[in-house]
Amino acid sequence: MQKIGTNAKEASRALALAPSTQKNDALLHTEDYLRSHIDLILEANAKDTAFGTEKALSDAMLDRLKLDPVRIEAIADAVHAISKLDDPIGTVITDWDRPNGLHISRVRVPLGVIGIIYESRPNVTADAGALCLKSSNAAILRGGSDSLHSSIAIHGALQYGLKKAGLDENAVQLVPTRDRAAVGEMLGMNGAIDIIVPRGGKSLVERVQNESRVPVFAHLEGICHVYVDGSADAQKALDVTLNAKMRRTGICGAAETLLVDNSAIPFIKNTLDQLLTSGCELRGDANVQQLDSRINPAQDADWHTEYLAPILSVKTVNGIDGALSHIAAYSSGHTETIIAEDNSVAERFLREVDSAIVMHNASTQFADGGEFGMGAEIGIATGRIHARGPVGLEQLTSFKYQVRGTGQTRP
Repeated sequence: MQKIGTNAKEASRALALAPSTQKNDALLHTEDYLRSHIDLILEANAKDTAFGTEKALSDAMLDRLKLDPVRIEAIADAVHAISKLDDPIGTVITDWDRPNGLHISRVRVPLGVIGIIYESRPNVTADAGALCLKSSNAAILRGGSDSLHSSIAIHGALQYGLKKAGLDENAVQLVPTRDRAAVGEMLGMNGAIDIIVPRGGKSLVERVQNESRVPVFAHLEGICHVYVDGSADAQKALDVTLNAKMRRTGICGAAETLLVDNSAIPFIKNTLDQLLTSGCELRGDANVQQLDSRINPAQDADWHTEYLAPILSVKTVNGIDGALSHIAAYSSGHTETIIAEDNSVAERFLREVDSAIVMHNASTQFADGGEFGMGAEIGIATGRIHARGPVGLEQLTSFKYQVRGTGQTRP
């Protein structure tokens, strides 16, 4: 691990100076490799899914792990999209002149070496590696034990791209072991790693946040809310809620709690029926239970729970004030959405909800860097320092000040 760290630090210095054209070449070669080696990647992924099945992983976890030709093409598409994004490095954020003639510029620079610790999702190998490469950051990737073979195969594409473009292959390294001790080593490598990004379940993120000696970008949970206001359009409420919960139940942007304005109860019954018909278990308060005998009673723990499964807690609230109060008490600060036609109510929701992503008449499943036009993301950050929301290219940079003078001395 120390050797990996040393190699990454050395590679980061050269990568910081690499021109955009060279980095883009590496990404386009990576894309080509992914598209031309689908069978190899699927073969590796089959080993991982068999391993996951033996371990009795949940359906949600197996879904995160599984690759197919469509998903591999999507991974390649994301790498291509990143190659087409503007390179943030060297961008002048702002500049100004001082009365003494000094010209001061604030310029974007890479963070350095980024350690990414993630579980199950093999696509993170490509997304994280490509984003770090484009933003001139060296990357140390530590994928989950469940996705080891898939991650190695996808990492091979990144290594191929770097080599073809004439860049140091140590710019994107993969920790080649299932040994959990490697995570502990990474968390203590504050001399080699500049930022740690954990992407996975609550236990992983908690461990990283508690033990890391390196600064961390992370979110602990995705307890995301959909609030249906009394002014909502019934069809939008149905479409958005179904998508927010059921499109993919195992992702952090999936809705976990549905809040219903008391005045919306007359038209929410159809939405609840469609959720139940789609195979979603509903756990509701007393008012909600009266709408359908199939709805189970909600316990206090349900408002705190990220299910990552086809389960949704449902609560009635007294208008926007009730919704804001509940979200303030139970949200994890990830993503919340309001379904409303009253723009004044919607604007109040957007202004007052203190989460990384706040939406109006849109599914919480849009909480994704790719959907935000960032090409891809390295994760979602819910902290307030440096990065918040999808962590894309811009969030993987810092800045420095360049000061140009003509011989000035300070009196």
